Amino acid sequence: MSDARFRRPARLDPRDAEELVGASDPALRDEIAHTTARAVVHKARAAEDPALVDRLVHLVETEGLDAVAAMWADAMPVTLPGALWRLYVLREWVRRDPQTVGLRYRLGVGKAPVHEAVAGVADAPQPADLRALADAVLSGVFAGDLAVALERAASFCRILATGAAFDADAREAADPQGADRMTRGASGLLRTAEELEESAARWRAGTLD
Repeated sequence: MSDARFRRPARLDPRDAEELVGASDPALRDEIAHTTARAVVHKARAAEDPALVDRLVHLVETEGLDAVAAMWADAMPVTLPGALWRLYVLREWVRRDPQTVGLRYRLGVGKAPVHEAVAGVADAPQPADLRALADAVLSGVFAGDLAVALERAASFCRILATGAAFDADAREAADPQGADRMTRGASGLLRTAEELEESAARWRAGTLD
């Protein structure tokens, strides 16, 4: 898939959001976040306003996912739009900073506490795997189990968190402030992993909305 579909993520301009949904109040934006998330993963379309879903799908096709993903950023973590937002951010990190991601991955892959077999394979997901998986889910063409996709992303976060912790230890003497930032970043990645794992469990239970 071309990177043209994943242009620089930016908040949707409030005037554009108002034009899209007819109002800009938080409750309605939350409703639209959930509607777009369902549309992207092809779930529960029959329950939505067909005209609105058509407009949102057209927005994805013409403007790229960042215009839609901007509406997911404020969603609660363990919701469908919240889970998709975390996939989107991970995907963008891999795309924008492959050197750092690759380093953290190499440092953490043999030491992170992740399932040995995620998504039916023995190897933990690598950066290229995560990017391809996120591309597929976020473009609405993923034919597999979304719970598996979320679990693989969670494992990826755990690997990167472990790598960041090792990197922080190595830099502590020379750059204590930088090491502290990495340690906080590792904690954030672990929290994201937990949120993705809970989202996966709720998807399997049919309660992720």
